[in-house]
Amino acid sequence: QVQLVESGGGLVQAGGSLRLSCAASGRTFSSYVMGWFRQVPEKEREFVGTISRNGDRTDYADSVKGRFTISRDNAKNTLYLQMNDLKPEDTAVYYCAASGLFRTIVVSARLYGYWGQGTQVTVSS
Repeated sequence: QVQLVESGGGLVQAGGSLRLSCAASGRTFSSYVMGWFRQVPEKEREFVGTISRNGDRTDYADSVKGRFTISRDNAKNTLYLQMNDLKPEDTAVYYCAASGLFRTIVVSARLYGYWGQGTQVTVSS
């Protein structure tokens, strides 16, 4: 199995940028499809983006396309989420997740077996 630890969250003004990191340990990081999700209180966890095992394919939620970029460094066992032009509605706890399914990318949260503890992102107006 794999253990995931997010970092990089914080408070930023609207229009600003943050880069989240997700450090993985345990089983080979490159064997997992990775994803980012976010959640606000009393709402379901929302898909943000996903990246294939070798990083050659990505997919994003419509709400973040053109502003967020997901990437990975398999040599460093780390997943990233570069967030630009942040908006107050991006405020949430952000989670990274790993899926061992034999798929290129994975959008559904229920198909991820491993999750980090989350990092808070707050965007002020």
